[in-house]
Amino acid sequence: MYYYSFLFIIILMMILLEPGKSEVYTVGDEEEWNSDVNYGSWSHKYNFTLGDILVFKYSKNEHNAYEVTEASYQSCDVSNGNGVLAKYESGEDEVELSKVKKYFFICIIAGHCFGGMRFAINVSNVTAVKIPESEPNPPSKSLSFTFAGCQNWNLLICLVASGILFKLY
Repeated sequence: MYYYSFLFIIILMMILLEPGKSEVYTVGDEEEWNSDVNYGSWSHKYNFTLGDILVFKYSKNEHNAYEVTEASYQSCDVSNGNGVLAKYESGEDEVELSKVKKYFFICIIAGHCFGGMRFAINVSNVTAVKIPESEPNPPSKSLSFTFAGCQNWNLLICLVASGILFKLY
């Protein structure tokens, strides 16, 4: 009897709980990947997590995007292919952030990297809460929150299921 209750609760939780959602970020937002953007400021606006996707949009003959090592990022030097982890040169490149690590991206066209076409991001395994720099909006009338992967009414189901599991064992 307990086995079937346990199995039912696990199946119910799997059906009702939404998996984490990946975000898609266009590098540079509306300005895209070009030499007129402060990518340090751009990259600090977001919390990048595992599975997110960076989209590099640029004129193919004018720019490129390379993932490089930290040393190549600091020196803006990838001569002889040293420090290059991945090359993106299509003008519409999508890069999945598939590892929890620090990523470094540069444009290797002469003068572009030192001119500001580079940024580094930390990719984490969980979504962090970003504290707004301006005054927060007043709270909405509806209650919306997340707890242990459960959102809104799913929270009630998680709590009930957890309580039942706790009583079973």
